[in-house]
Amino acid sequence: MGVFSARRRPRRAAEGGGRPVIAVAAAALLLAGAIPVAAYGVDADRGSGRHDVAGEESHELMESLDSFNEPRLSPDGRIAPGAYADAWTHIKNMPVRAGSWSEVTTAPYNEDALHYRDRSASNSGGGAGHSAGRIAALATDPTHQGVVYAGAAGGGVFRSTDDGRTWTPIADRLPALSVGALAVAPDGSLWLATGEATTASDNYLGSGVYRLANPATGTFAETGKVGGTELDSSSVHTVTFDKAAGYVFAASSHGVFRRPLTAGQSTAWTKVLAPCAGVGISGVSCGVDSHYADIANDIAVQPGSDGRKLLANVAWRGGAGYNGFYYSDDAGATWKRANPTGAINPAEIGNAAFAYAADGSRLYVSMESPKLLDKSSGSGVYSVLAGVYVSRSGDASGSFKQIATSSALSATGSAMKINEIGSGYQPGSQAWYDQVIAVDPSDPDHVYLGLEEMFESRNGGATWKAIGRYWDFGMPCFSYDPAQNSCDGDVMHSDQHALAFSQWKGGTPEVFVGNDGGAYARPTTQTTAGWRNLNESGTLRNLQYYSVRAGRMTDGSGDAVWGGLQDNGVSLLAPKGATYQGQRLNPDGEMVSPFGGDGGDQLVNPANGCQTVGEYVDLALQITGNCGYTASDDGSEDVITDIAPGDPGARFIAPFAADETDPNGLWVAGGQYVWGNTRTWQSTSGADWTRLFDLGAGHSASAVASRGHVTWAAWCGPCSAVDGTFGRGVATDYGGAWHQVSLPAAFPNRYISGLAIDPSDASGKTVYAVVNGFSRHWNEGPGAGYGHVWKTTDGGTTWTDVSGDPAAADSFPDAPANAALITRDGTLVVATDLGVFTSTSAGHWTRLGTNLPTAPAVYLAPSPDGGQVYVATHGRGIWRTPTP
Repeated sequence: MGVFSARRRPRRAAEGGGRPVIAVAAAALLLAGAIPVAAYGVDADRGSGRHDVAGEESHELMESLDSFNEPRLSPDGRIAPGAYADAWTHIKNMPVRAGSWSEVTTAPYNEDALHYRDRSASNSGGGAGHSAGRIAALATDPTHQGVVYAGAAGGGVFRSTDDGRTWTPIADRLPALSVGALAVAPDGSLWLATGEATTASDNYLGSGVYRLANPATGTFAETGKVGGTELDSSSVHTVTFDKAAGYVFAASSHGVFRRPLTAGQSTAWTKVLAPCAGVGISGVSCGVDSHYADIANDIAVQPGSDGRKLLANVAWRGGAGYNGFYYSDDAGATWKRANPTGAINPAEIGNAAFAYAADGSRLYVSMESPKLLDKSSGSGVYSVLAGVYVSRSGDASGSFKQIATSSALSATGSAMKINEIGSGYQPGSQAWYDQVIAVDPSDPDHVYLGLEEMFESRNGGATWKAIGRYWDFGMPCFSYDPAQNSCDGDVMHSDQHALAFSQWKGGTPEVFVGNDGGAYARPTTQTTAGWRNLNESGTLRNLQYYSVRAGRMTDGSGDAVWGGLQDNGVSLLAPKGATYQGQRLNPDGEMVSPFGGDGGDQLVNPANGCQTVGEYVDLALQITGNCGYTASDDGSEDVITDIAPGDPGARFIAPFAADETDPNGLWVAGGQYVWGNTRTWQSTSGADWTRLFDLGAGHSASAVASRGHVTWAAWCGPCSAVDGTFGRGVATDYGGAWHQVSLPAAFPNRYISGLAIDPSDASGKTVYAVVNGFSRHWNEGPGAGYGHVWKTTDGGTTWTDVSGDPAAADSFPDAPANAALITRDGTLVVATDLGVFTSTSAGHWTRLGTNLPTAPAVYLAPSPDGGQVYVATHGRGIWRTPTP
């Protein structure tokens, strides 16, 4: 997950001339295991800083990896295969509470809206235009003109029948909407491999591979699953077909698998290459534990080899003894380890992507370097790209010639050119995350390379051109005055993940690009600047939210809905035609982005939807009283103000909330400290926050709640599952003084992700706590306890598991629980990775509606009048339903 970062830090007084940088060790989590990664420089004044250099998002990306996976994998970092499938089976048999969900975020999302360009907080003006969520895979239908398929990171598959202008979801009812790969088979069917493989913070494991026989008109269903459970609870990087040999191959987080192409649907996948396990090859030293073993990043069939020659990259991005290129001359039956000659150093092979020319005459390789990943970026110049290479014979052993380096790419029109904006990162700073390469089917010298930006070579890599910049900020063409901005339009959202080519008869050949902001396209023959933005219609509805809040517009036009997003700032959906202080906020019926970067938690005044506090990262709080609207075209006036408390230990997405009975009289927030703010909407700086309680060195708040000025805070610390010392707890000022609560031995040793104070108990001593992750049935780490929902009625002295009997159909599912809400009639609502559930009687649960897509439900909020419940999903936008 890249972070499309705001270009400047919020304004704050007495800022020193030098930029303090410290090394922060970030631990990333991949799939079912923890990943040690390099140290990255960040602002020493964590919680209020913004970076201003294109590409410097890399340290944020590493930090964000923990924020999403730690709750799901703690305390041990390993989840046994079958956990999601087991939970889904239970959910399908649960009783259903009547109620229908309606999609809220159906309007186009314009991150370049003219009057939302506050220079300290917004990315508007940078050039990305309309955005969607991360696209991890793309495919075009070879027999149906204009039919394109987009695989969303957490939102399933979308189909376009008009060349990407509009989109329709076609996989919303699968048990996993995390997409790893898409591929059209020789018979025209579309294959979907679930389990995203970009090693991002919000990658979800998959539930296997599915086949759709008639993709131009059909919809994916569970009955279309291909094979057994072999690829469950894994991620799949690539699916490719070897028509000549009669096989389909999958490169996954557990090695390379194959199955006969024409075999029956239930025929199992067979693992054919796993060096650590001795499958397909023997005598290879693994060098890492089982978490990081046998990760297959790509597999390709060499055209013209009659289906016999295969090439796979099996490598852990942080370095392992098994890292390398592996080739087969017998369609995957046996394998050998390649010894590349020429410019590629076999000892430097990391995560790599392959691209053969259509005739097999050229093999292009883009490669990340584990050695560079291990180095610090303290110098201010950083990239982990080993380089781009070509074997002009197409042979996996080379000889390889280096045709691009990060420094050379930075000088081709990139926004990441050193000293273009300030000393900073070069292209490839996240080559372990955003890396894709492809060759024009009609020209073996025409190559596309995706890193943070998109590059193109028309002469086999002799020269390159940046054709999809990170942004326009700081470029010679850029001006805050739109009338003076002369930039050429060669900009798209950052972090490229997918490439596909159209080859429709009679149509203009096009290249399609998928990245952290959606999808783009242009003709392969185009040499002028500009892209066709495929997000403009708003129908590619795969936005990845962290939060949602709503407030009434004072003009009576309806509710303003705000939400924090992965890599796409904070969105605002105001009613079309709404006005505030004489300004028309949404004349075009679009969503806008007043805050840039990653958007975290959100707070909105229920009585005034234009008053909001948005979080950047690390409890970097920013307030606006006018919906972030800048009356000037260039955004020169200050409409968004930094009010960060400056906590030293806040999580990447840190919690904050208003007191439920006194929302204008008390706000609370949590990092290492619990903070209180009584100035609320009159706040003007971080000095308006007061430390209420120290949760302890190394502890970070994971949830906060306050009602009647009684405050509760859950925390983790250490929060990582890496070193096996995971800890969690709860603190409160119930009773008049702050103290830590003693949790019973039966309370799960897992991440506490939500707290809800019962409104029927005015004393504030009745509280629900929801627990993330899976039960110990699937988690082999320490800690007892099954349940995901716990209740105290005596201020934390005792706790009761109210999840129900695991064997009962009406018990709470064994799925990661993310948030809790108690409605005005006393119904407890809990959001999980597999849907939303309600309870009115301890231990008895129902599924709330059945039409909510199975993207993770991560946040709950009431409508201003209490009549609706909003849910933020991480992959399919924001939805709402009448209050149960």
